[in-house]
Formats: sequence, structure tokens, C-alpha cells
Amino acid sequence: STVSVTSRPILLSCLIKFSIMMKLAVLATLAASASAFAPAMTSKATTALNAFEGELGAQPPIGFFDPLGLLDEADQERFDRLRYVEIKHGRICQLAFLGNIITRAGLHIPGDIDTAGDSFDSYPNGISAFFGPDSIPTDGKLQIVFFVGFLELFVMKDVTGENEFVGDFRNGLLDFGWDNFDEETKLSKRAIELNNGRAAMMG
Repeated sequence: STVSVTSRPILLSCLIKFSIMMKLAVLATLAASASAFAPAMTSKATTALNAFEGELGAQPPIGFFDPLGLLDEADQERFDRLRYVEIKHGRICQLAFLGNIITRAGLHIPGDIDTAGDSFDSYPNGISAFFGPDSIPTDGKLQIVFFVGFLELFVMKDVTGENEFVGDFRNGLLDFGWDNFDEETKLSKRAIELNNGRAAMMG
């Protein structure tokens, strides 16, 4: 027998309700399955959070952020090492970003880069200065690498053991008025450096 015209809306409504109920049942099953894995979350992340959530750099809106678990079961020495690397890379990226902006604005070191008479502004900006047909000669690249290596090994480190915090490379020589700031200002400036370094590392 055929379905009457008047019964079709009722049948359609029943089918829709049944479909919704089935979807809700599937969602409830998935939620229950997911909750079964909740105990797998160990106390490692909680321990790291409790230990380092008050450290400089755990700032709003993200707060303490360690998605790879690098600080799970880490001690203060491990944290200080990671903070040192973060600060160093942040400073390098800030310098690189600033150098890119300056050279692209047309500002270059005056004079020649080699004895052949090639000027600094005769080379392209950005990554093209290192790679490509018009890049800096190999001898120039090696000089840059050796200079950076010298800074890394002998200069950009706490040589005298007088550092107040991780990343303090003044070594009793440079100050620029740092000791005249109060503790709150010092923490603020260090937090700003961290944030700017993180932004520069993101490009």
C-alpha cells in the first residue's frame, strides 16, 4: 500500500528525530570513551606547572606553556638551561629581524666589503646575500661564521660568574644604568625582552 500524502510529514518528522537521537547516542559513546583515557594524564605536567608557573615568561594570556613536555620532571638547572637557550635565540632573531629591516630600507655599511672594491650595498638583501649568484663570496661567509663562533665561545656568556640572572652577560663591564632600576622595573624589562625575542623567533 502507498503512504498517504498526509502521513508523509509525520514520517519525515519521525526519521529526523531518529537521526538526531542516533547522533546524540554516538556522541555520548565517544565522550564516554574519551573520558576513559583521562587517568592517563600523569602528574608530570602538573608537577612542572607547579614548579615553574611562577617563573618569568609564564605570562597572560597563555601562562605556562610547555606542549612538548620539556620540563616534565625537570629541575631548576634544566629550566635555566632552556631559558638560556631561549634568550640567546631570541636575541639573535631580534638582531636578524632588525638587520633585515635596516638593509631593506636602503641603509648599508659604507665602504667596501673586500679588496676588490665591492661595496656593501652592492650585494642583495636578506637570504639572497648568502645564497644565489650575487651572494657574498665564500671567504666573507667564513669570516661571519668565525666571528659568530668567537662571540659564542668567549664573549656572549657569563665569564666572571657575576650574573644576576640567566642571560646576564654584563660580566662586570657593561651596565647602561641597569643597577639603578628597581626590582619591578628589572622584571618588566626582562619580560619585554622575552616577549620580543619570542615574536622575532616567530618571524
